[in-house]
Amino acid sequence: MRKISLILFLFVWALKSNAQNPNPVSADEMEKIYQEVKTSYKYGLVMVPEDKEHKMDCPTIFRKGKFWYMTYLIFSGRGYETWLSRSKDLLHWENQGKLMPFSDAGSWDDNQKAGYNALLDMKWGGSYHAKTFDGKYWMSYFGGKEKGYEVEPLSIGMAYTTKHPSLVQEWSRLDKPVLSALDKDVRWWENRNKLFKSTVIEDKKKLTGHQFVMYYNAVGDSLANNKKTRWYERIGMAVSDDMVRWQRFNKNPVVHHPVGITGDAVIQQIGDNYVMFYFGAFWQDRKGSFNRFAVSKDLMNWTDWTGDNLIESSEKYDDFYAHKSFVLKYKGVVYHFYCAVNKQDQRGIALATSKDLGKSKVNFVSGN
Repeated sequence: MRKISLILFLFVWALKSNAQNPNPVSADEMEKIYQEVKTSYKYGLVMVPEDKEHKMDCPTIFRKGKFWYMTYLIFSGRGYETWLSRSKDLLHWENQGKLMPFSDAGSWDDNQKAGYNALLDMKWGGSYHAKTFDGKYWMSYFGGKEKGYEVEPLSIGMAYTTKHPSLVQEWSRLDKPVLSALDKDVRWWENRNKLFKSTVIEDKKKLTGHQFVMYYNAVGDSLANNKKTRWYERIGMAVSDDMVRWQRFNKNPVVHHPVGITGDAVIQQIGDNYVMFYFGAFWQDRKGSFNRFAVSKDLMNWTDWTGDNLIESSEKYDDFYAHKSFVLKYKGVVYHFYCAVNKQDQRGIALATSKDLGKSKVNFVSGN
């Protein structure tokens, strides 16, 4: 009886979600996109931390000239810092240095600076160049003043530089958050004082009525029978015309699920469709963590993929968690970078591809 009730609940939820989407993507299109983006071959780890105490997370990738660059996070116990690495072939990466380090200035973000490059070329198979606005390159990040692992309050800030982001440099930051759980317009689904990863794109068509769109995930209450229940994590939207002043868009999240985490959106444009790669965790009908996608025609209404996961745990290096995507296509090959966590809680950056490129020789310190 319990299993039947669960299936009925998920079925009703799916029908309701589709009914609320005025601009759905057809099942045929969704299947074609799945076939285009799936990566059946796990290459293995491409980045690992220097010791067990440091943990890598959240790759963001862009290109300049003959090199590819990856910004990523390292958690050291104190909090998150943002780093940079470089590669010629998307397989072998070399650390370049730190971009947003800890500080002791009494600022709102002294101990947490988790950054994600903004305004990247999101055309599938395109240049993947970083673009400027107002003469600056931009990076959104979540920050906080408390030490430890994702200790609240966590808010979203903006950083910028006039030099190319491929250079090792300390980025300048606005002096206060652009989105916070203390804002007057905070939504019901982000009221638990934790705003996490954000992805900022340029909406050249101004489908939202604004030039820039931010997708971000946050922790908040859940609503059941008009009553608040336990918290979950979901993806919502904010918009801006100057990269500095941001306002929330819509009252509800744009991609979410009945339970667990839906987070860390990354956007690619495939033809006329916008594809949001994201990760899920602790859902009622799926175990562990995994990477999936949703598709939109207008950046506002998203049709969720209901088929197989793109990435899930299957190897010793990702047997605990396999999540947090950055997906791109280059010279006919799809590269799906993700955060891999093993059962010893070692955390690195792994790669899966659409073609068999062999196996990585990089491994965790422990030899797992």
